[in-house]
Amino acid sequence: MNRLKVYVLIIVLSSLLTHFLFYGHPNETVFDEVHFGKFISGYFTHEYFFDIHPPLGKLLISGAGYLAGFGPGFSFAEIGEKFPDNAYLWLRLLPTLAGVLLPLIIFFLILRFGLSRIAAFTAATLIVLENATLVQSRFILLDSFLLLFGFSALLTYLKYAQERKIFYLFLSGILAALSLSVKWTGATFLAIIIFLEIIRVVKEKSASHALKDLIALVALPFLIYFSVFAVHLGLLTKSGPGDAFMTPAFQKTLAGNNYQNDVSIKPLNIFEKFTELNAEMYRANAGLTAGHPYSSKWYAWPFMIRPIYYWHENSSSPPGEESRIYFLGNPIIWWASTIAMVYLLFETLLSFLRAIKRKSLTPFWKSNTLQLFLLGSFTFNLLPFIGIKRAMFLYHYMIGLVFATIALAFILDRLENKKRAFAALLIASLAAFIFFVPLTYGLPLTNFAYHLRVWLPSWQ
Repeated sequence: MNRLKVYVLIIVLSSLLTHFLFYGHPNETVFDEVHFGKFISGYFTHEYFFDIHPPLGKLLISGAGYLAGFGPGFSFAEIGEKFPDNAYLWLRLLPTLAGVLLPLIIFFLILRFGLSRIAAFTAATLIVLENATLVQSRFILLDSFLLLFGFSALLTYLKYAQERKIFYLFLSGILAALSLSVKWTGATFLAIIIFLEIIRVVKEKSASHALKDLIALVALPFLIYFSVFAVHLGLLTKSGPGDAFMTPAFQKTLAGNNYQNDVSIKPLNIFEKFTELNAEMYRANAGLTAGHPYSSKWYAWPFMIRPIYYWHENSSSPPGEESRIYFLGNPIIWWASTIAMVYLLFETLLSFLRAIKRKSLTPFWKSNTLQLFLLGSFTFNLLPFIGIKRAMFLYHYMIGLVFATIALAFILDRLENKKRAFAALLIASLAAFIFFVPLTYGLPLTNFAYHLRVWLPSWQ
């Protein structure tokens, strides 16, 4: 077996192990499962609900539940509410599988960047050992879909750019649209791909391919995005808890609604419902002003100042011990990747200033392509959050964290003794992962052991 296959096998097996270890624990609702669980049940009752996120992630989870025979009935009323049976395991399955696959996508993406196999293996393993990313993929949450589709879109676009097979351009547009259809932050990936394609077209003066690009990266993504909403609206045909967000003309299309028999109101068609729903999603996102004890600002995310308390339980723990789950990243990976991004920024800026002084910008662009891509992609992820006033959370940084981790691998890959550097990083990251794993899986800790893991006052 060659080394590439060995790397792939290790990544897959280690990712399966970390994601499915203690699978299903706790058998209680965790953090935003109280919201997404209700939404998924809505697809089974067909009662209209309203959410600020696009429907694809919820549709995928409910589809898995449908195939497994899941039925509505559980209330998902509050964090810590016990599930009555094992049906919830099927609802957590697809997010977990998406989390399993992400490190493999990162491995092949980094190889496409032209870095060494050891750099790709190290970065992929860091994603496996990243505690917060692991937590987010083990429950009925959406972000693992967002990351998997988005970085898969980048991988397939790079494959198109290097091999010029049109299939990969269209596949890239499809995957980017799927990411956008999970959460609007997935637009980051489509924006990056469109920007890269514009640069390629201008550089190669290949304007004749503009129609192909418009179809693959604009028309097709819109069609997919619209189709996801069409399925969503086709399933939610009855009056429900989301009625109040919509206009009477929208509500008239829902069975059992008070406006259903009002002849003075003209019901909306599918395109009008799609438009109204997206407009209302935007207004609801912009209008969220309520604070949250575990919210944080975008500029604090790279330093992991404020993690999120997801779950707590002490009734079945041994005496004197409590179980907790935090959205808390691996400090070695998190902070090292932040240092890498800062270093990359200053290195690239100094290189740019020297190029200006020498009046030789063309060599600068050619020799700093990957640096500029990583810096630009990282910035694309943060920019939309700068002007947002609503409560934001550390998990909004997950796309940026992956780009920062790739930047870390890129910097270390240039060292003479890079194998030692990668080995030291992996050993330190594994040690930190194991140390913080009780807060990842919700394992019992004594009060003393818990406070050993609270490195900053803001982590409590």
